[in-house]
Amino acid sequence: MVDGDGDGCGTGHGDAGIGIELVSEFLPDPQGDLPPGCDTALDDPWLTDQQQQVWRRYLAMWRMLNERIERDMQQDGGMPHAYYLILAMLSESPDRRLRMNRLAEIVGFSQSRLSHAVTRLEQVGWVQREQAVADKRGQIAVLTEAGHARLVEVAPLHAETVRSTMFDPLDEQQLAAFESICTTILQARPDCEAQLRDIDLQV
Repeated sequence: MVDGDGDGCGTGHGDAGIGIELVSEFLPDPQGDLPPGCDTALDDPWLTDQQQQVWRRYLAMWRMLNERIERDMQQDGGMPHAYYLILAMLSESPDRRLRMNRLAEIVGFSQSRLSHAVTRLEQVGWVQREQAVADKRGQIAVLTEAGHARLVEVAPLHAETVRSTMFDPLDEQQLAAFESICTTILQARPDCEAQLRDIDLQV
């Protein structure tokens, strides 16, 4: 088993453990007075009751899914979910290789966090680093044959966890509505195309 060794690469209480009780501390009383200068509903910076309810449901769902994936990956997959993401992203890249800075962007890691994780993956022979030809200061992460074989073994577990936790409760109509909602929110971002491109890589 390849553990995170305290590198913060898990997606349980380290990354996704923003408890609902902690979030609640920052939610004001919706019936309270507005801050000075807020004279209309348009000036009200707080969430409505319905928005708070939806936000809290989203946080609970997000935390549940991440904790379930992390637990299954650790117990049955033998690695943190973060390591699985690294292997998966490399497997989908040309020649199964990516520059380290680009890999960090795709998986949402800091450079130091990614470097630590890749070091752990190098130790078990699943990833190796190479110097970039055009840039001697740059490094490239390469998925090894052993790493690819391990990914093939673990990928069905990951897919089953996501399907059973997130999609089994939905019928086809709900699934289509959920996709539409997610797309609408993403398209409101100015960097929508880049975000969608990176997210599609992480499926």
